[in-house]
Amino acid sequence: MSAMVNVNRVGRVLLMCLTIVGARTAWAHDWNDAQIQWQSYENGLAAAKATKKPICLIFYTDWCPHCKNYSGVFHDPKVVEQAKKFVMIRLNGDEKKELSQEYAPDGQYIPRTFFLSSNGVLADTIQLPRDRFKYFYDEQSPAGILAGMDEALKKLK
Repeated sequence: MSAMVNVNRVGRVLLMCLTIVGARTAWAHDWNDAQIQWQSYENGLAAAKATKKPICLIFYTDWCPHCKNYSGVFHDPKVVEQAKKFVMIRLNGDEKKELSQEYAPDGQYIPRTFFLSSNGVLADTIQLPRDRFKYFYDEQSPAGILAGMDEALKKLK
């Protein structure tokens, strides 16, 4: 009987572990690494200076459902094509807290998307026309980020 109780406990523990792992996988973000060349912050700044391309900088976290939705926008063929004209940098705000604080002109909400010159200077006027969450682009539709990219390409030549 005692062995049977231990087997049941082990089974429940295994089931709980699998449930947790499955939940983490369900929240995983797919930022289309296969088609978009995401860079670290340091490598991205260096690449932008070398190539004279503007930077698209995104802050996200693993636990954020809005970030998960937003990651899907980067599978749109038009976004993939436009991304080739930028140095794409994606940073986890929980892991890069100091940088997240540095790039928070209207708060540290997530996801936030910024455009920087090839010299790494924030173009804070490239934003959405609203009072709050100016750097929170539409998480469902690629139209918002595409408009931001178009504006950045015009302003950050």
